Amino acid sequence: MAPSQPPARASSRPVAQRTAAPRNEPIQAHSDGVRVSKLMTERGLASRREADDWIVAGWVFVDGQVAQLGQRAHAGAIITIDPRAQAEQARQVTILLHKPMGFVSGQAEDGHEPAITLVTPANHWPGDTSRINFHVGHLRHLAPAGRLDIDSTGLLVFTQDGRVAKRLIGDQTRVEKEYLVRVSLLGEGNLADVDLRRLRNGLSLDGILLRPAQVSWQNEDQLRFVLREGRKRQIRRMCEQVGLQVLGLKRVRVGSVPLAQLPAGQWRYLRDDERF
Repeated sequence: MAPSQPPARASSRPVAQRTAAPRNEPIQAHSDGVRVSKLMTERGLASRREADDWIVAGWVFVDGQVAQLGQRAHAGAIITIDPRAQAEQARQVTILLHKPMGFVSGQAEDGHEPAITLVTPANHWPGDTSRINFHVGHLRHLAPAGRLDIDSTGLLVFTQDGRVAKRLIGDQTRVEKEYLVRVSLLGEGNLADVDLRRLRNGLSLDGILLRPAQVSWQNEDQLRFVLREGRKRQIRRMCEQVGLQVLGLKRVRVGSVPLAQLPAGQWRYLRDDERF
């Protein structure tokens, strides 16, 4: 009897199906190819960590054969995912936190607590409409997808889904991030039009030309920034180059997901109908 095919993965991304070989059948790996886990990541099937975990679990098939950890394959290899992996992935959550000042985005440093410590049942926003019930497993492998300085506030994203993290913080990300920035001019008069144009396009940080940004006045002492990148303390350093001091900075949107009415110090789940 021929080996049975692994069931089709229920996803909007079509995944080719091939006959799976028995677990004990030797695999002809391509020593000069690409790691299967890297191929999976490049195709948006999983994060690198997920890919390795799924391979160890026997949920990944390459050209119909069960993949092995560390295996390489040619770039055009057909990769099939067991639906059990999709079920595992579907349980992953993304959390939106309104970070207050005084918390760091990542690991604790200089006596300051990481913002993830605010993700508790007590701080779960009552206005959350996601219909997801908190479970302690939602904190497992939950990591920040981007950062906010300790003295900045606003929308901070945490996720268990490596695809979300890659979309928001990868080198090629094009996801917009919107900020409201309260500023003060270091000197007399007003910000010159030429400096406003420089903020929009023409500044460099660490020898690298910044991508064009949307910058406009919201009121007499507050600027609106829309960026498609996130270098360390980027807005503060941009402002310094044109003689502005940042007095307050708040992130109010990531992609199409706004901070909206989420109170400072509280969090909610990303809903199924929301995308960055």
